[in-house]
Amino acid sequence: MVQVGPASGVQTGFRFVEWGAVFAGAAIAAALSFVLLTFGSAIGLSAVSPWPNSGVSAKTAASLAVFWTLAQQIGAFMIGGYVAGRLRTRWAEANADETEFRDGLHGALVWAVGILIGGLLVLSTAGAVARAGVDAVSKAATVAGSNADSISYYADALMRPAARQAAAQGATPGSPATPARAEPLSADTRAEIGRIVGRAVTAGSLADNDRSYLATLVAQRTGMSQAEAERRVNETIAEADRTAREAADKARRAALVGGLITAISLLVSLAAAWWAAQKGGNHRDNRIPARFAVAAPMHRPPT
Repeated sequence: MVQVGPASGVQTGFRFVEWGAVFAGAAIAAALSFVLLTFGSAIGLSAVSPWPNSGVSAKTAASLAVFWTLAQQIGAFMIGGYVAGRLRTRWAEANADETEFRDGLHGALVWAVGILIGGLLVLSTAGAVARAGVDAVSKAATVAGSNADSISYYADALMRPAARQAAAQGATPGSPATPARAEPLSADTRAEIGRIVGRAVTAGSLADNDRSYLATLVAQRTGMSQAEAERRVNETIAEADRTAREAADKARRAALVGGLITAISLLVSLAAAWWAAQKGGNHRDNRIPARFAVAAPMHRPPT
C-alpha cells in the first residue's frame, strides 16, 4: 500500500482563516490610506487660494477631493488584499474554485479589519478628542455668529426707513410725510426682535400678537401705516424662513451626497480587496513574482 499525502509545503487542517495574513494586509491598507490622505490634503491645500481669481474653484476642489478619497481607499485596500492573498498558505484539500473563494474571503476580511483599524486609530489617538472638541466649539461659534448676523440683518430690514420717508428727508420740519428721526435700535430691542424672528422661523409661523407688536414697532419707527408695517413684517419673516430652509436643505443634500459617496467607496473597496486577494493567491500558486508595475507571464509550477 502506498499512502498519498499532501505536496511538500502545502498545509492541511481546519484553520481556514489565516489571521496573520489578514492583519498584515489590513495594516498595510490602513497605513497606505493614511499616507495617501495626508498627501492628498497637502496637494489640495496647495491648489486652493483665498485670493480672488487664484487657484482652483471650490467646485473643482470638492470634485478632486471626492475623486482622491475614492481612489486612495480603493487602491489601499487593493494592495492590502493582494498581500493577504499572497501570504495565505495553500490548502491541499481545496480545488481551484474553493481556493479562489478562500483567497477572496481573506481580501474581504482585510477590508473589514482595515476599516476597524482606521476607526480605532481615530478614536484612540491622544489628541483626537481634544481636536474634536476644538472643532465642535469652533463650528458652534461660527454657527452662532452666523445666526447672530442673520438676526441683526432682519432686525435692520424691519426697521429700515421706507422709500417715501427717505425721499421726504428734505421736506420742511413739521410736514406730515416727515416722521421724527429714529434713534438707533437699542440692544434690548434688537435682541427681542431677534428672539421673535428666531421663534417664528423655528415654529414655521409668526404668532398674531408677535406680528402686531412688530408691526407697531415698525410703524412707529418708519412712519408707515399699520397695514404697510404688517406687510413688511410678513415679507421679512417669510424671507428669513426661506433662507433658513434653503440652508437646511443644502446641508441635507450635502450629507446625502457624502453618505452615498462613502457607501459606494466602501463597496467598491470591498470588491477591489476581494479581487486583489484572488489575484495574489493566483500569483502565489503559480509562483509569479509580485510586480505591480509590469505584469509577469503566467506559468505553472514544476510538477
